[in-house]
Amino acid sequence: MDNEMTLTFLAISENEALARVAVTGFIAQLDPTIDELSEFKTVVSEAVSNAIIHGYEEDGKGVVTVHAKREDDIVTVSVMDKGLGIEDVSRAMEPLFTTKSEMERSGMGFTIMDSFSDQLTVMSKWQEGTTVTFTKKFYSVRTPVM
Repeated sequence: MDNEMTLTFLAISENEALARVAVTGFIAQLDPTIDELSEFKTVVSEAVSNAIIHGYEEDGKGVVTVHAKREDDIVTVSVMDKGLGIEDVSRAMEPLFTTKSEMERSGMGFTIMDSFSDQLTVMSKWQEGTTVTFTKKFYSVRTPVM
């Protein structure tokens, strides 16, 4: 392992930006392209927002943990909460499915995360919490894509 970090914060919406900035700084050493950086920030944002909004229902008391590790040019990030959990992960991952339609949620979070990562896994236990883990290989702006 080349590097590793863990960030823990209260489940309040303003901390979504904190997580995004911290993980962006963590991957900066890989010299990512603008597209890679944008996609990665989007995945982090979606995963953290889900933990805050769906896991803890924005109670401001729960804790979200973001763990990132870098091995060569591959970064793996896990976003963990001990909130409500997901009753049916397969259904939750369907495009347009949302449990918060009254909040004008689009139900595209997992679809976006999946399309912007090389691998996405969601582990959840009802009433115990959720862990979203995603992996992405980075191609340095100085290294041609093969």
